[in-house]
Amino acid sequence: MPSSGSIAQWKTYGRLGIFLRPYTRPLLLVLFVSLLSTALGLVQPYISKLLIDQALLRRDMHELIRIAGLMFGATVLGYVMNILASYRYVKISAAMLFDMRVALFRHLQTLSPRFYAQFRLGDLMSRLNSDVSEVQRVSADTLLSVLSNVFFFLGCVAMMLWLNWRLFLVSVVLVPACLFAFRHYQKKLTALTKQLRERSADLGSLFVDTILGMRVVVSLSAGEHEAGRFRQRNDAFVRTMLRVQIASFMTGALPGAILTAATAAVILYGGWLIMREEMSVGTLVAFMAYHMRLLSPIQTLMGMTSGLASARVSLARIFELFDTPAEVQELPGAVPLAGVNQSIRLENVSLSYGRNTVLQHVNIEIPAGIFCAVLGPSGVGKSTLAELLVRYLDPDEGRIFIDGRDLRELSLTDLRREVMLVDQSPYLFNATIAENIAFALPDASRQAIEAAASAAGLDELLHRLPEGYDTKAGERGLALSAGERQRIALARALLRRPAVLILDEPTSALDAETEKTVATGLRKALPHATLIVITHRPALAEIADAIVTIEAGHVRITHVRITHDIHSIGR
Repeated sequence: MPSSGSIAQWKTYGRLGIFLRPYTRPLLLVLFVSLLSTALGLVQPYISKLLIDQALLRRDMHELIRIAGLMFGATVLGYVMNILASYRYVKISAAMLFDMRVALFRHLQTLSPRFYAQFRLGDLMSRLNSDVSEVQRVSADTLLSVLSNVFFFLGCVAMMLWLNWRLFLVSVVLVPACLFAFRHYQKKLTALTKQLRERSADLGSLFVDTILGMRVVVSLSAGEHEAGRFRQRNDAFVRTMLRVQIASFMTGALPGAILTAATAAVILYGGWLIMREEMSVGTLVAFMAYHMRLLSPIQTLMGMTSGLASARVSLARIFELFDTPAEVQELPGAVPLAGVNQSIRLENVSLSYGRNTVLQHVNIEIPAGIFCAVLGPSGVGKSTLAELLVRYLDPDEGRIFIDGRDLRELSLTDLRREVMLVDQSPYLFNATIAENIAFALPDASRQAIEAAASAAGLDELLHRLPEGYDTKAGERGLALSAGERQRIALARALLRRPAVLILDEPTSALDAETEKTVATGLRKALPHATLIVITHRPALAEIADAIVTIEAGHVRITHVRITHDIHSIGR
């Protein structure tokens, strides 16, 4: 009997049900056509019996022509139906796997920044690319074949029992030994395949880490050091890959050798029965045909073990991502948000990362429409405050209100449309400057893009570039300076005209004069918006309506309209 652990592993395939359900009817039709094709294949050995016993041995030419035509028709019809079933199945499986990719992609968008800070980028890319591709390959090439081979196997068994049950017993006497060998190496192969995926992820993580840190590698002349790290991880990958190859070979070769011995026994016993005139030649030929075809689906299924084990491991790694819960979730019946007209209020808000307390019992109210500067040295919790306001995170204690409505009650889409955060290290896509500014806004006019760029202080840069707005930003925006990337990200936010704009160190790469110019442009571009600028530089405080200074242990507030006390433990 299979162990509970083995059953649990194969139950991974059962989780595909949610993606299979929309395609139930076309899949059943494909299965029906595939079974008809398999049934036509099962008929052919029996036709060979008729050919020998009723045509050749009786020297009946009319019967010979009839049976030959029957065999040809069954073969051609079987091929046509098999092609039709395979084509439709590949099309359906591709659509199903697309649904899985989209669902996984959407789920990843719900995970908090803490997930991406802790999860290795190389491992994540391996799951999104290699693992999903492996599942798609196996689903297109293997699963339908498994069903048809199982049906073919059962059909062969039924026909062999009908032809001669004693000869059938001889043919299956070694099957238990075959199954034992198969199960032993199959379990070993599953474990090794998981190890191979992990070694591959190790290599991917090293590549990503080294490429992103290439300037450090070059500046420290650490090329040989990185080559040594690569050699070490590559050797571990190759060793595991070789062990997988050996286990895969043994999974098919040893049971196959045992089944070949069974074939020899069938020939000996069947020949003996013919000599005793207890069985016709045609019956033995048909039986041998079924027996050889019986070996074929078994060997095919064994050969598929590697693919199925690999796909099962890949599925487990994919569903591990699906099982990662989103820290922030939209409540059923979420309330729409059309703007911010009154205030943003934090009420007794606390947040910790593990044992590290970041914010504790924070109470503050920011009236709508003001320019608020949040000052303080690096690492005291300013960025965490920004992430709370756009619900990348939820507080451990306390609540945050917009116009008197708890953030948890609001539609996430509406909240992030009206309250927008520009990160300290903004990300630019490998596209033109105009495309980066208008990202995900395909209907944005050129005039609106240029107005947002001007408000973000990009005029001088764009006049200097030969291709202007059509200049490529490069991979991750690295064709531009850090300050230029910050201003493009700022223009991207201004184009959307949010009700609240939160800027996390938006001008850290700019000089003081340019910083003031950009800040003044912000107020002109969004005259009625609430602007919250998080910075450790005091220059912006000179034009701010309100100043919140966060220091280790306390917060100091300067503005007559903000009267709430606030206490904070900095990060």
